[in-house]
Amino acid sequence: MKSLVIPLSSSEIQQVRQNLISWGKKHFRPFPWRLTTDPYRILVAEILLHRTQVKQMKPVYESFIARYPNIHTLAQADKESLHEALYSLGLRWRVDLLYEMAQRIEQDFGGQIPHNKKDLLTLPGVSEYIAGAVRCFAWNKPEVLMDTNTVRVTGRLLGWEVKDSSRRSKRFQKALAALLDHEEPRAFNYALLDLAHLVCLKRKPPHCNTCPLLSWCHFSKHEEELSHERTQ
Repeated sequence: MKSLVIPLSSSEIQQVRQNLISWGKKHFRPFPWRLTTDPYRILVAEILLHRTQVKQMKPVYESFIARYPNIHTLAQADKESLHEALYSLGLRWRVDLLYEMAQRIEQDFGGQIPHNKKDLLTLPGVSEYIAGAVRCFAWNKPEVLMDTNTVRVTGRLLGWEVKDSSRRSKRFQKALAALLDHEEPRAFNYALLDLAHLVCLKRKPPHCNTCPLLSWCHFSKHEEELSHERTQ
């Protein structure tokens, strides 16, 4: 029986999860913020990654964490020191945001990154995605992570049109929620993000033949049909 939310049966959904997680564990990208469950380090990484490429952000993140290893050291920093640590990334607004965020965490949450999503969302600069990412990657909570990458993979898998507005779509939200593995949400979401960056590419032709979701992917089937028609 097909799901009312997505055109896959419960057994197919389970197989999609298993295949994706198995693939993800073999192709896991070991960035330093992924090799920890420290919510502070994950939160800092997610803020620095916003509108910034990983290769540009990684060395800045590593030096930033060496300088400010926890929320207490960050809360004691002044804005000029923070600007010095982050100037190569540009986007000066991040300095004010991190400064204000550290103060709020110290004052309102006793220096602890809040577990509760509503509390996380009260912090400066923390979006729905960042709050979900912190909860998922720090505490393995079953959070749906919607961005251009996860939505692209989902849309291609299900044969749905993907637009710029899709990452705010309730339809895609429900689809990702239906696919999410509640037993291994951290592994599932890391694998989904890695699949988008390594296989299900946006601009270059995707590497469909190496995709663990190939058997269920509508995009791949459609591309194969078009290729077949062109050779007729």
